[in-house]
Amino acid sequence: MLLLTAFIWGSAFVAQSVGMDSMGPLTFSCVRSIIGSIVLVPCIIVLDRWKSPQERERVAQMDLRTLLLGGVSCGVVLCVASNLQQFGIQYTSVGKAGFITALYIVIVPVLGLFLGRRCGLKVWLAVLIALVGFYLLCMTGGFSLERGDVYLLCCSVLFSCHILVIDHFSPLVDGVKMSCIQFLVSGVLSGIGMFLFETPTVEGILAGAGSVLYAGVLSCGVAYTLQIVGQTNYNPTVATLLMSLESVFSVLTGWVVLHQKLSVRELSGCVLIFIAVILAQLPEKEKQSVS
Repeated sequence: MLLLTAFIWGSAFVAQSVGMDSMGPLTFSCVRSIIGSIVLVPCIIVLDRWKSPQERERVAQMDLRTLLLGGVSCGVVLCVASNLQQFGIQYTSVGKAGFITALYIVIVPVLGLFLGRRCGLKVWLAVLIALVGFYLLCMTGGFSLERGDVYLLCCSVLFSCHILVIDHFSPLVDGVKMSCIQFLVSGVLSGIGMFLFETPTVEGILAGAGSVLYAGVLSCGVAYTLQIVGQTNYNPTVATLLMSLESVFSVLTGWVVLHQKLSVRELSGCVLIFIAVILAQLPEKEKQSVS
């Protein structure tokens, strides 16, 4: 389930790139998020039926205000992050976008320092390796970042914040219900920007229907549900490592579907970033006490 989740998320970069041939990035994000929210409604109904009586009672006791606060908070951050990603994909390849986005796995523990969570030497080594990889991947024409790289790097930081917000609220609320709310909030906010800065048309949305449906139904609805079910009673470190393979799938699908190729220098950057991703997720060795 987790490998399938990584594949769907990675291949969704292709859908995001192709979909913007007929619509603007804000329009794509709006429609995609609304579809994702709608798809999660039947998922919520089905998952509720699978829950044990004890789990149903625990969920019923959860505070509705906390659920709404969590959903809205996640939705606001997700809206900004996903739209930055959409803008970034306009100016770079899907493989490059996938690997820069994957930096969130290294950024999360760094941001955790501000929350009192200390990082070990292994994490700082992963950060250093990721920075070298990011330099090789992005700064191919001298010491400068391209516009798309800046958008995607900011997107990666915001996705890191998104993970920390989810980490805070997920123990307190039903995760799938919170996700449904966050997609709805993200879709509404993207819709406001869509009408302010773009000129959406029904023809354009229908022309990119395949891409936006793939991103909305599979990437938002199906993949998130697979993640929730797949992570149940599973080692979270291994789970995150498996899902980080989305960066590899983004390169592979961009190469197969869109015939996008990376130079040896850029591929070297990808390899280093992926090594950093793996290193950041490896468990720390437990210190044995000496009696």
